[in-house]
Amino acid sequence: MSVLAALVDGVAVFGSFMLATWMRFDSGWFAVTRLPPQHYYQHYAWGALVATFGYLVVFYALNLFVRPQTGSFASKIPRMIRGCVIGLVTAMVMAFAVQNDLEYSRLALFIGGAICILTVLLERYLAFRVEWNVARHAAPANRVLILGTDRMAFRLRRTLQREAMLRAHVVGFLRTREAAPATGISEEDIHGSLDDLETVMRKLRIDRLIVADDCLNGEQMMQLIVVCEQNLAELNVVPDLFRMMTVSMDVHALNDIPLLGMKRWPLDAIWNRMLKRMEDVVGSLLALVVVSPLLLILAAVIKLDSRGPVLYVQERCGRQGRIFRLYKLRTMRADAEKETGPVFAAAGDARRTRVGGFLRKYNLDELPQLWNVLRGDMSLVGPRPERPHFVEKFKEDVSRYMWRHVSKPGLTGWAQVNGLRGDTSIEERIKYDLYYLENWSLSFDFKVLARTLFAYENAY
Repeated sequence: MSVLAALVDGVAVFGSFMLATWMRFDSGWFAVTRLPPQHYYQHYAWGALVATFGYLVVFYALNLFVRPQTGSFASKIPRMIRGCVIGLVTAMVMAFAVQNDLEYSRLALFIGGAICILTVLLERYLAFRVEWNVARHAAPANRVLILGTDRMAFRLRRTLQREAMLRAHVVGFLRTREAAPATGISEEDIHGSLDDLETVMRKLRIDRLIVADDCLNGEQMMQLIVVCEQNLAELNVVPDLFRMMTVSMDVHALNDIPLLGMKRWPLDAIWNRMLKRMEDVVGSLLALVVVSPLLLILAAVIKLDSRGPVLYVQERCGRQGRIFRLYKLRTMRADAEKETGPVFAAAGDARRTRVGGFLRKYNLDELPQLWNVLRGDMSLVGPRPERPHFVEKFKEDVSRYMWRHVSKPGLTGWAQVNGLRGDTSIEERIKYDLYYLENWSLSFDFKVLARTLFAYENAY
C-alpha cells in the first residue's frame, strides 16, 4: 500500500504541474508576454518529473507513506499541506538553480503548487476512504490484550474499536491492581491478573499486549518482555504523559554552581508568540467574516426558543490567571445557576434549552469567542479557560494545574478534541493541556483546529 500511495501521489503531483503548464501558456487565462521555448511541453514535463521526485522525498520525510493510516483524515491535512508547501519550495529552488540553462515560468510553478495541494488532498481523501472501507470489512488481524483496568484502559479499548485501520480485536483485560475496574469494563472482560499473563496469552492467541497501567516496576516489565517474546507477540506501552513532562528539565550554571530548572515552554520565545498571535488574528478575522451570517440566524433562533439574552457572558481565567469576559451563545435557561451555583454541564442536563443542546453538540455556542481571540483574551488553540470558582478549587487539589495558565486559553484545545471536556477527569485534562504546551508548534495548532470540526464527544 505504501508503494501504491507513492505512485498515486506522484501522478497527482506530475499531473498538477502539467495542468499548470497548459493553464499558463495555452488556456488563454494569462497573458503570454514572452514565447515559451520550443517543445515546451517536453521541457516542462522533465521539470515536472524532477519536481515530483522532490515532492515524494519530502512526503517520505514527513512519514506520509506510513501504513496503516490511523486517526482521522482531518488530522493529516496540516502535514499534507506542509509537505506540498515544502515540495513547492524545493521545486522552485531547483528551477532557479538551472535557470541559466533552462527557464521555467514562476507563475506556472505557483499555479502548479496550488493545484498540487488540491489534487493531493483529494486523491489522499479518496485513498483514505477506500483503505478505511477495506479495513472495516476485513477480518481482524490483531488480537489485543490490555494490561490494566483503569480509565486509560477503557479509553484505549474504545479507541482501538473505533480505529478500523488497525483491524484490532480487543479480547479483554488483565487486572494489575485491586481497585474496581473503570466504568465500562465488566468482570466478564477481565481474564485474570498479571500472574495469569502467560496462560492467557497462549489460550487466547494474543498478537499484541498493550500496557495501559503505569504502576508496573522494572522486574514486571522484564517479565512482560520475556512472555511476549516467547509468544511472538508485540508489546506496546501507553506512556504516562505526566511523567514524560516532568523530565523536561534544563540545567543552568550560576558561576560554578549548577541549577536544575523547568525547561522553557515553546511559547516563552517571543518569535513563537508573534507567530501564534498572527495565526490568531488572521484566523479569527477570516472565521468571523465567514460565520457572521450564521451567528445572525442563530441569534434569531435563540430569541424565538426561550426568554433571555442571546449572548451569555461569563468571567474566565486567562493567561497568568487574569480575569476576562468570555462570550458564548446562550444554551441554558437565563436562571440556570440560580439554585445550584457554578457546576459543570452533564449529559442530559435539564438546564439546557431545546436549541442549546444542538448548539453544544456541534460546538456552535463557542463561535462568539472568535471576538475574544481577536481582542487578545484568548487564542484559537490552547487549554480551555476555566471559571475562577473552579480554578481556586483545582489549584489546591490537582498537581500542576496552574501551569496551564502560562499561555492564553484557547477556543479549542488538545484535551477537548480527545473528548476531555464537560464533567470529565480534570487530572486527564491537565496531562493533555501540558503536553500541548510542551510540544507547541503551528502544525500542532492546525492539527487541533482540523480535528475540532469532528470533535463531538462529551459535547453537552
